[in-house]
Amino acid sequence: MSDDVATVTLTIDADDDTTDEVEVPAGLLDLVAEGDQSSAETVGDVVLLSFASRAHHIVHHGHDADEELEAQEQHIMDLFEERFGVTFGEATGHQH
Repeated sequence: MSDDVATVTLTIDADDDTTDEVEVPAGLLDLVAEGDQSSAETVGDVVLLSFASRAHHIVHHGHDADEELEAQEQHIMDLFEERFGVTFGEATGHQH
């Protein structure tokens, strides 16, 4: 049955001239898209949310976060707020 699921393939280009492709079910893109977001915008939102979530977990629920790691976490949180218009804590209900 999973062979019958329509997918969308997105290409990721990095500043270091590397690329990767990710294939995701089209229906999931439609499910999580906000309004008339493109597939690329939707995946971009999910990527930023994922990085913010992972950084938060490592810094606040992991072990031995140093100043550099805390600065990285703060920067991703700033990027999150810039993109979504709310803080990570406001968006997730998880605040410290």
